[in-house]
Amino acid sequence: MAEAVLFHHALGLTPGLLDFAEELRRAGHVVHTPDLFDGKTFENVDDGVAHAEELGFGELLSRGARAVEDLAPGLVYAGYSLGVMPAQQLAQTRPGARGALFIAACLPVAQFGTTWPPGIPVQIHGKAADPYFAADGDLGAARELVAMMPDAELFLYEGSEHFFADASLADYDSLAAGLLLERALALLDTV
Repeated sequence: MAEAVLFHHALGLTPGLLDFAEELRRAGHVVHTPDLFDGKTFENVDDGVAHAEELGFGELLSRGARAVEDLAPGLVYAGYSLGVMPAQQLAQTRPGARGALFIAACLPVAQFGTTWPPGIPVQIHGKAADPYFAADGDLGAARELVAMMPDAELFLYEGSEHFFADASLADYDSLAAGLLLERALALLDTV
């Protein structure tokens, strides 16, 4: 059994993300789902990103750190899109990380240090033609991370849907989401 923290995307803590967390729990894992937006959800990316910018990305990172400060080390840090920011920061900087799961985003490792911590496995999942993932540099950052770390895996799925794993949104792709869940569970089962 692993203990994980799942940070939400720019649309907020949606029912689909809560469902994903529940799937992980049903497999025997403990999953925390902090709400970095204090209950606010958004209909589109532009509004969610505007809210994140209004809060400030530094504040979002601080909220992510505060969300785990009372949790013991040994966590798997997971994030979906915008939520990858705090997940990646914590995986790289908080002692005791057991693994990382990034969905539809990946930042350059240099954003939070000089290298990825040794022995911490990471999975990165995204759609090959997702404009937010493939065209914005996240795919390049993911490939760099995979090239530097033997415990890093990149999974690309066909299509361009950014929110492919969130069953509450129109972008949902049940086939890709099912593969992501299967692979995420394999990661959680090995850490």
